[in-house]
Amino acid sequence: MRFLGGKLYVGTATGALFVFPLSNEEPESGSNSEPLQTVKAFSPKGKPIDQLAVIKEVGATYVILGHSERRDAYGETDADVSAKAQAAWGAGLTAIICIGESEADRSSGTTLDVIAEQLAGSLPDGCTGENTVVAYEPIWAIGTGKIPTLDQIVEVHDVIRATLAERFGTDVSDALRLLYGGSVKPDNAAEIFKVDNVDGALIGGASLTPADFVPILQALSAA
Repeated sequence: MRFLGGKLYVGTATGALFVFPLSNEEPESGSNSEPLQTVKAFSPKGKPIDQLAVIKEVGATYVILGHSERRDAYGETDADVSAKAQAAWGAGLTAIICIGESEADRSSGTTLDVIAEQLAGSLPDGCTGENTVVAYEPIWAIGTGKIPTLDQIVEVHDVIRATLAERFGTDVSDALRLLYGGSVKPDNAAEIFKVDNVDGALIGGASLTPADFVPILQALSAA
């Protein structure tokens, strides 16, 4: 991420398929098929590749872990995410750890239980404001145009902050940045960023066009 104007952090994230062409190594197609395989991949010659080293080589400083697509498609567990976070720290990377409930969880009223379980299992001991960022992404809101009400965002982010404070202490909890992700757009960004425990956003589709992305950055800068 880049630091802008003493106030705003802005970063871009890309997948491994786009990272490896910038490196001296290239992974074999399909090498991400196992839950922890993002730590080790294999070149076409069968040579092991330390993917974390490659990520560092191309200049990255943050890595996104536990995204719902990884949890769903590759069966990644909270324990897998925690192990990856520790590996990322060891490589000098800051872990952006994603958590979030499904639409079924939301409908059944178990959202806060799911969030608490994911926080307990996905965040390793030793989290600090320097090595970890937490991103709350309700799965049912990602790319769908649906979005929780402000009251729902407030409720979840307040619970996340309180849970972190109970486990790591207030100083660490206050230092950890909490991002909201899921259908953030120019027309709703300002009100989302007014929420006390929303420190920023993890933005997907709206980041692809300047006409959408720049107003979101402006809304965050003004918050």
